[in-house]
Amino acid sequence: MPGGDDRIRDFWDADSHTYDEATSHAISDPLQAATWRQALREALPESPARILDAGAGTGALSLLAAELGHEVTALDLSSGMLARAQDKAKARGFEESMTFVVGSATEPPAGPFDAVMERHVLWTLPDPVFALERWREVAARLVLFEGVWGSANLAQRAREAAADALRKLMRVPDDHHAPYPEEVLADLPLARLPSPTPLIEAVQRAGWKAIRIRRLRDVEWAAELHERWPLGWLERKPRYALVADA
Repeated sequence: MPGGDDRIRDFWDADSHTYDEATSHAISDPLQAATWRQALREALPESPARILDAGAGTGALSLLAAELGHEVTALDLSSGMLARAQDKAKARGFEESMTFVVGSATEPPAGPFDAVMERHVLWTLPDPVFALERWREVAARLVLFEGVWGSANLAQRAREAAADALRKLMRVPDDHHAPYPEEVLADLPLARLPSPTPLIEAVQRAGWKAIRIRRLRDVEWAAELHERWPLGWLERKPRYALVADA
């Protein structure tokens, strides 16, 4: 049986071939991109700043940060995902302001960085507190873009079941090439959270200070508008930016 990093790397290498087909992953829709630019502008230090994008994937946030004038280091465990990011950076003329590093989120480059950011990455890590500790060693600010993906009540579960059924009826492809392996999910403490509270507690345990959180309603709204009704409404999830200082 492959180790945890190997299984996670294999999944995302395979997913790199279809990952950007989901507009929410690639942030290729102009309205969604505009809402994410605003979220980045509000959460990151003033540009130009040195930004580490941990778990950068195909570079959606890295590219938007570079567009805002930041010097970005994109770090990802999957060479397949990062190759896509490099291709997009070259096509958009950001080669000079971006660096690409293949490696684990728990082994960040030395920096120093003005901020480390991530989007939907901490849930994939078996030891998120350790990753948060390592990031605090190299960055002055923490910026997490996360969401409430778990179901805490029957009404939400009913909406998710209806959304799944509607996706099949409308033949809308899944956002990933395959379901995330259940044996991997079982080892991930931040997977399927029904509340931001466990993530806040993990950030506190890692030593970050002055934690603040803001819901990203514009990002939610743009994602909902992109989907055909009522799928966007059924799949709408709370999303938020969590910011803290080293």
